[in-house]
Amino acid sequence: MELNGKKKLHALSLAEKIQVLEMLDESKMSQSEVARRFQVSQPQISRICKNKEKLLADWCSGTANRERKRKRESKYSSIDEALLCWFHIARSKMWDITGPMLLQKAKELADIMGQEFVPSIGWLVRWKRRNNVCFSQRHMARAMHALEPLCDKGLAPASLSLPQLLKDFAPENVFSCGEVALLYKAMPGRERDGREQLCVALCVNGSGTEKRKPLVVGRRLAPRCFFGVNTEALPVLYRSSTDGRLTPELFFEWLTDFDREMGRQRRNVVLVLDAERCCPDPEPANIRLVFLPPRPHHNDDGPSPCPLHPDIVRDFKSRYKRRLLGKVFSISSETDSSPTSIAVSISVLDALHMVAAAWDKVQPSLVEQCFGEAGCSKGKGSLGLPSHAPPRGMSQEEFRDFVDMEIELACPSAQPPAGAYKEEEEEEEGGEDLFGSLPTKADALKALGTLRRWFECNGSTERVFRQFYSCEEEVERLCCQ
Repeated sequence: MELNGKKKLHALSLAEKIQVLEMLDESKMSQSEVARRFQVSQPQISRICKNKEKLLADWCSGTANRERKRKRESKYSSIDEALLCWFHIARSKMWDITGPMLLQKAKELADIMGQEFVPSIGWLVRWKRRNNVCFSQRHMARAMHALEPLCDKGLAPASLSLPQLLKDFAPENVFSCGEVALLYKAMPGRERDGREQLCVALCVNGSGTEKRKPLVVGRRLAPRCFFGVNTEALPVLYRSSTDGRLTPELFFEWLTDFDREMGRQRRNVVLVLDAERCCPDPEPANIRLVFLPPRPHHNDDGPSPCPLHPDIVRDFKSRYKRRLLGKVFSISSETDSSPTSIAVSISVLDALHMVAAAWDKVQPSLVEQCFGEAGCSKGKGSLGLPSHAPPRGMSQEEFRDFVDMEIELACPSAQPPAGAYKEEEEEEEGGEDLFGSLPTKADALKALGTLRRWFECNGSTERVFRQFYSCEEEVERLCCQ
């Protein structure tokens, strides 16, 4: 309830401001129309346009908090910048950095600059939040596991087998990471079009008990389907690059977050990567990197080393594409639209949810078998890809070809030029007003009632109802906030 007739202020996060800029650049909407969409004032949209270059720089830096709504500048901005510079130098030298050390260094820098400044704990907390800084003390026991050169360019030497390199690590502490090209809305029989491609980075440990959140890379900075969506709460990470591939900068950002999490858990782990991946600088403190040598072309039929075992990749892709076909044909059966036209309307956001669901369904037993075959753990050898019955109307061979349709687009030379994607962006939004009013709490509660009634009338199992009750409880909790 509004008091004294005053309108409640609505501040936009950094991610929402980027969406505002994209909407203004790519559509003919006025600032007033965009303001109504985001439920803010027109002067606020005008200020966002005025600060466009600074906002884009913050977004692309990778260090800004993308969900922050206001960036309050410090009175001592020169000390802020100098301390941040010193912090990055200290991190590159693998120093143990603590709060008291930062406070002392801030005081020293203030004295050098001739400023009267006494840093406090509160100031340090705000400094860390402004600059998206996170650090953990590195104990000597963990620092000993930092990457050491295994041979030229850090590759695993031929005289040492993979099991020998990983013998000091339990299977749950051996991770493998690989990239998967995914035509996220391509249908069987359609021309294979690289404009529909996402790059998915998957990472899992040798026991299959810890699957890292997938990192999905697309070409658009903020797709229109992200309007009103808290992207940090999604079950996957979404980032963008000009060519839609996992760049060294994006990989380093992901690796840094992974290293911080392992530091908080006081774990030392190993990450197996292919030879093409560049060694980061600085090297992670809690993760030992093992770079595999290039695989000889004449031995393509032998067991595949990590990363990432082909059976794991194929199982993930088969589950994704089964969900894609299921979604398309279920909608087609209830409408007059063709499967192809429905597939065209699949958005990047739809794809992110299907990626998360498919990755969650990959069985730990398969992962353990694949790691054992590749020599990444002491598990049993792979028994082969689990036999999945093809979708109705497709033969096993047709479904296999559909799952493997990205192979010819896997190499960079097969990628279309980055400037050829405007048509795909327009196609994705066709037929749907993605900037319409966001669902209200009443809409969500009404949808729950409709869904429960549909379950009741179609003989759903008790297990489905139990899962529905959990969803219902979460929606009601959010509605009461």
